[in-house]
Amino acid sequence: MTSNDPNHAPLRDVAQSPEATARYLADVQRVLLDIGKNLETLAHETRVHLRDTHVEGDRWYHARLRAMPVEKALGNVLRNLNNLTEGLEKSAYKRRAHDESVVNTAKDRKEREIERQRKKNPPPLQAAPPPQQQGAQSQNSGYGGPTSIYDLGKRESA
Repeated sequence: MTSNDPNHAPLRDVAQSPEATARYLADVQRVLLDIGKNLETLAHETRVHLRDTHVEGDRWYHARLRAMPVEKALGNVLRNLNNLTEGLEKSAYKRRAHDESVVNTAKDRKEREIERQRKKNPPPLQAAPPPQQQGAQSQNSGYGGPTSIYDLGKRESA
């Protein structure tokens, strides 16, 4: 994938597409996870070897104390590797979310502009319907009905 174009950047096409970015980051993550497995094995084997290395005159814990800085350094590398793989996954999600927000921005702006226009020019108020007669009230009006279960009369409760 070499090019003679001086403006050619190898990852430019990947950066322009969220799907390509996700695929690329997944490939990098897969490689890092494979490296992580090897580093875990190396850390375990190093721990076993260093803790078994005794010098004449050592007490039982001296080898362990000498091994701790090396174990800690390898543990830090593994922790950083795990954080890196989590960061790659998170960045792929953020990349997709960015594209979705870009797509939704134009729609949101149109909706806000319509809302602004509606607030500037409110529709004329309609006249209220004439009040109903007391005897001709509908069942579903919600107002003026019985105020207690004892006022129901012949109606049944829910």
